[in-house]
Amino acid sequence: MQNRALPTSEGNWIERLRHAPRLEGFGPVSARFIHSMRLIALHEQAGRDPVPELAGRLGSISVAAKSLELSQAVCATWPENIHVSPFCCQAMTHDEMTIALMIEAVIDRDRTAFVASLEGLIRPDRVERLWDCALGLVTMEIAK
Repeated sequence: MQNRALPTSEGNWIERLRHAPRLEGFGPVSARFIHSMRLIALHEQAGRDPVPELAGRLGSISVAAKSLELSQAVCATWPENIHVSPFCCQAMTHDEMTIALMIEAVIDRDRTAFVASLEGLIRPDRVERLWDCALGLVTMEIAK
């Protein structure tokens, strides 16, 4: 797995922005959620309910519901529209990378890393909702 540490200096941020992050550098729960977000975006554009296809792809209506809930929470708290890559693409947008880092921190039960992944992006009063929704998804994925 790639180093998921956040950059610590302006130079590191600029260097990391030059290279598209790759989906295979993250764990399966994070990767499945990024794919779920992409699928949800496709369904929203088509004006269709994503839950039936999500449930089929994820193998669980409960995981699909938690994925949709987290996706809606992310959209509600993000400061601007979230950019997602095409469904088949291994390259990630920087929004997707941030979301994957967020989920990886929840998987590790590392609240400090979770907050750090969102620092400067999300208002502090909105972090709790994201933590709760991400924890719900991770818990459901593990229970599946």
